[in-house]
Amino acid sequence: MTRKILVTSALPYANGPLHLGHMVEYTQTDIWVRYQRLRGNDCIYVCADDAHGTPIMLRAQSEGITPEKLVSRMHREHLQDFTAFGISFDTYHSTHSPENFALSQEIYRRLRNQEHIVVREIEQAYDPVAGIFLPDRFIRGTCPSCGASDQYGDNCEACGATYSPTDLLNPVSAVSGAVPERRPAEHYFFRLSDFSDFLKEWIHGGALQPEMANKLDEWFQTGLSDWDISRDAPYFGIPVPDAPGKYFYVWLDALPGYMAATRNWCDTHNASFDDYWGPDAGAEVYHFIGKDIIYFHALFWPAMLQGAGFRLPTGIFAHGFMTVNGSKMSKSRGTSITAVQYLQHLEPEFLRYYFASKLNSRVEDIDLSLEDFFQKGNGDLVGKIVNLAARAAGFIHKHFAGQLAQSLGEDAPLYRSLSEQRGKIATAYESREYGRAIREILSIADQANAYVDAKAPWLLAKDAGQRAALHQVCTVTLNCFRLLVTLLSPVVPQLAERSMAFLQSTLDWNALETPLLGHTIQVYEHLLQRMEKTAVEALVQIPAVSQTDLMGETRIPEPAAEPGISIDEFSRVDLRIARILSAEAVEGADKLLRLQLDIGENRPRTVFAGIKKSYIPEDLAGRLTVMVANLSPRKLRFGISEGMVLAASGPEGGPFLLAPDSGAQPGMKVG
Repeated sequence: MTRKILVTSALPYANGPLHLGHMVEYTQTDIWVRYQRLRGNDCIYVCADDAHGTPIMLRAQSEGITPEKLVSRMHREHLQDFTAFGISFDTYHSTHSPENFALSQEIYRRLRNQEHIVVREIEQAYDPVAGIFLPDRFIRGTCPSCGASDQYGDNCEACGATYSPTDLLNPVSAVSGAVPERRPAEHYFFRLSDFSDFLKEWIHGGALQPEMANKLDEWFQTGLSDWDISRDAPYFGIPVPDAPGKYFYVWLDALPGYMAATRNWCDTHNASFDDYWGPDAGAEVYHFIGKDIIYFHALFWPAMLQGAGFRLPTGIFAHGFMTVNGSKMSKSRGTSITAVQYLQHLEPEFLRYYFASKLNSRVEDIDLSLEDFFQKGNGDLVGKIVNLAARAAGFIHKHFAGQLAQSLGEDAPLYRSLSEQRGKIATAYESREYGRAIREILSIADQANAYVDAKAPWLLAKDAGQRAALHQVCTVTLNCFRLLVTLLSPVVPQLAERSMAFLQSTLDWNALETPLLGHTIQVYEHLLQRMEKTAVEALVQIPAVSQTDLMGETRIPEPAAEPGISIDEFSRVDLRIARILSAEAVEGADKLLRLQLDIGENRPRTVFAGIKKSYIPEDLAGRLTVMVANLSPRKLRFGISEGMVLAASGPEGGPFLLAPDSGAQPGMKVG
């Protein structure tokens, strides 16, 4: 039976670029969505920019443009990045839209009519220079608990303490630097406590991961507080009905943004909005979010929906944070990598595959270890899967006019047994255990590669009497490749699309039961190039410090780190003069040369260097260069590299080897 499913991801804030931490969530969601579609389910994926709030208003002012122009530009940039990463939204909308104005105000009216809204006078921090009320995060000062300076107005990043902005010592406005004043204002509150009993039961009803449900129990120990849902002008947002000068707090209209994006899709596809969000809706609705916003999605959101008479989510799936090389993402350390920066160097398929290999259904942080990323992408994705096609396709075109055999012969049971493993992979995808799915797929790849190694088609090709056997082996191999790519297609959709064009086939989960036989394929071209180490290393080049942090909030700029390294750090690098004894191209590598280097030891060193485009290998023999001699050996697919030669590149080209003056001898220390 076909399932009707609506899926959303959290709305990215329209005040800054997407970074790789964002992409964890959208990749996780997109894999699940693509899997559902592959299985024939009616699954739509909607999202939108979160386009309101003080940070956006202030950034637009600093750029001399309207907030509308800013959010329109960010919408285009976000959508470009998502598209490049293969995120398959059915609709990518904005909370600054007619649909969201109407739905947010309708939800508010329904809550007000049910007496879940109250008005109270409160005191707020006011910036007398900027002329605005300040959100807590726009007040900086000294922590009242530990004395740490330059802390936010609601919590201390140094000791973790939470407090009221009025408790902050020596407070200043992050907007103007002025000392905030205390001013009274009437605010509108949503009575979350009215839904306490309902929420206690709902969070343990199966919609949440158990660890998230248990975490939310803590909020009930002191009682649920009413939620301040209004902000005072000037503010970029949706007006509160019948309350001049008041606007909805950004989270009040961000959550209905899911419904607004759905309505936009329904209006353009002649579909029923009530099928998804009506009180008796039959569709399943799932939210994928980060664990840091579970409070809004699993307490405020279901309470709003319940009070306003809409359906509740079927499931809310939270994920953890991402670190880079074991550390929190940081601009100063060069590990706050934007989507654009990544795309300048590497294929998105490698990152999607790496994330999938790390993700599971639990709320666990994942680490982007760049060395592990490099090895997994090249070793697994290219080496074990893509290379299967390369190992067989050439023989099919050279000897059989591009046509597969009519039968798998005695190898049919092997293919059938591999195909039957789809059930385990389906279960893993459905339950968001992507790491397990990847392991099962790699197990099939290992069995397929072992088959090729045992059958040795390169040897069969040398014997004209073995043509039928060669044809069969290559046909089995390419069917195994089709199986693997189809199973992996939710993770690497662009690779899957290129692979299906090569195979002249389509992605079809059920069709895998029947192998391609007597079928014509295209001439093989590279489907996915191996990553170069230099491209991976380029990801963590330190970018310029931005005036907005990763959440798009204006920050007081941090002092720049001291440049350079210490003399002690530099002295650890052992630079030696090296004579190139020989150089040769490396088969299967576009940029690498294999160098044999003499540095005055009793044996030559082997070093792989990415300098192929700049030199003819034969011309390098006898030349002197400079080598890092104490670099730990590194195992590559092509062999062990026992150091690094120094080279330079720039606008005029390169890379060019560094060469010492005449008189230098192999083994001399440099520096």
